[in-house]
Amino acid sequence: MASSIIISDTQPWKDLKAHVEDIKKTHLRDLLTDDKRCQSMFLEFDDILLDYSRQQATLETIQKLLKLAEAASLKDKINRMYSGEHINSTENRSVLHVALRASRDAVIESDGKNVVPEVWKVLDNIQEFSERVRNGSWVGATGKALKDVVAIGIGGSFLGPLFVHTALQTDPEAIESARGRQLRFLANVDPIDVARNITGLNPETTLVVVVSKTFTTAETMLNARTLREWISSALGPSAVAKHMVAVSTNLKLVEQFGIDPNNAFAFWDWVGGRYSVCSAVGVLPLSLQYGFSVIEKFLSGASSIDQHFYSQPFESNIPVSAPFQIFYTFELYCTCGSLLVQACASGFVEHMECFISWISCQSECLFDLFPSEIFNRPSYLIVKLWRSWPPTFNRQVSMESNGKGVSIDGVPLPFEAGEIDFGEPGTNGQHSFYQLIHQGRVIPCDFIGVVKSQQPVFLKGEVVSNHDELMSNYFAQPDALAYGKTADQLQKENVSPHLIPHKTFSGNRPSLSLLLPSLNAYNIGQLLAIYEHRIAVEGFIWGINSFDQWGVELGKSLATQVRKQLNASRTKQEPVQGFNFSTTTMLNRYLQASSDIPADLPTSLPKI
Repeated sequence: MASSIIISDTQPWKDLKAHVEDIKKTHLRDLLTDDKRCQSMFLEFDDILLDYSRQQATLETIQKLLKLAEAASLKDKINRMYSGEHINSTENRSVLHVALRASRDAVIESDGKNVVPEVWKVLDNIQEFSERVRNGSWVGATGKALKDVVAIGIGGSFLGPLFVHTALQTDPEAIESARGRQLRFLANVDPIDVARNITGLNPETTLVVVVSKTFTTAETMLNARTLREWISSALGPSAVAKHMVAVSTNLKLVEQFGIDPNNAFAFWDWVGGRYSVCSAVGVLPLSLQYGFSVIEKFLSGASSIDQHFYSQPFESNIPVSAPFQIFYTFELYCTCGSLLVQACASGFVEHMECFISWISCQSECLFDLFPSEIFNRPSYLIVKLWRSWPPTFNRQVSMESNGKGVSIDGVPLPFEAGEIDFGEPGTNGQHSFYQLIHQGRVIPCDFIGVVKSQQPVFLKGEVVSNHDELMSNYFAQPDALAYGKTADQLQKENVSPHLIPHKTFSGNRPSLSLLLPSLNAYNIGQLLAIYEHRIAVEGFIWGINSFDQWGVELGKSLATQVRKQLNASRTKQEPVQGFNFSTTTMLNRYLQASSDIPADLPTSLPKI
């Protein structure tokens, strides 16, 4: 396949690598004395404040990053995405998740057709349906109102909606709208997850939403058949039509499953799974739980960032300016009540992201632009101070999007793209990985804080409120990482000489800080969109396709072979064959140890 230029072959990339050698000679504690420099590294939009002054960067660095963005044709790639061109070239698709939250009068075309009216047609159907369920106009098979929802999906059909749900669970407006209702998500095919999801629920008052574009996803459909059996065994097969709805494009299989096609809500092939939370995938279950008016605010927040990302120059563009992560390939996430830590390792320089525990990989700051090899640091950390944004969603969007080994033209990359994400909620991170980031590996960090807590706590006699205590960590940790503590300082504090090496902190560990006004539905939408666009920026700079996920398929296809073998061995006593020695040995042990499972499986549901 003909190759376009690889970004690491460009002069701006080479200039950056040379420039970094000079930056390494200057400690962050010195860079932070330059107030003019620091002031230039603050960005603000709609009460969101981004500070990347603790990156190992100068004003010259920023200009070189802008040159790199120009060399990568970043603006042109953003324009092509918004204009509906098939930038997902391996699947020949547009990438238009921005259309999912566009205003009614917007014009966003795919293949010459404005898709916004179709989007709003589905949104209007969701609003009408969710209001009927919530006000009791739509009832179950026995005439009881449906107050509980189980959403079945996997990947983006699960992690995105779960992220929004988790964040809204402590928002006062959302709490009031959801009073008396439950929303649960079933993704893992593990029967324990099935048990956890249906425990305490009554089939008479439960609505199941099955989310699968093709209605063929193995894990999703097995879970769907399991809950169909749970409903029909209690209420009869005809109850399925009243207790199960679908988000799918395959109406034929929806109907064969037993769901009325009129109760199937559409989405489109220009919506990637991990970018689909603003489609019926997320909006339907979330509207059933919180009401459409709350979720519409979430969509408006995302749309505000979409417009900002598209219209603002790069110097003042938060999704473009936040991703210094292009410099790293390893990403670590930790949520601290309001603080999330994420580390990113990608073969790019140092910077990173934070929001939703910030999703990005390789150094995110003003520009997702540096290869780790530039700073030669393999990890990135993001610290998010609130617990209400699960880092699993960021991990998926980041690693599934940018975990690629070839360019968009199929040429092997001479650098590493993508990152590894992991994390821990709340200030627990200080006792799990802060030791590593302060005195071990250099892991660039993103810190995300919130001005106002959703659930403030004040105790008489305390020096500060609980949220102030949390935010104290938000403000302190970036400086601790940047400045460190020298042996001279410890000597002046009369620290015993033999302890000085153990208590010395090198500092010079970069981070960026994002401060949000709150975590209401609107701000949650903004965070989501910031992450989505940051990931896109990284992919555009690296020259990869952030919108396909072929790496997900290989394991699935091999699992199909194993599934056939397990069935043949259990039902026909056929020997295990066609696998390597290791897999054959493990399969035989598994089959022997689970020989009590009957060949002709009877229906058996969890009994918690």
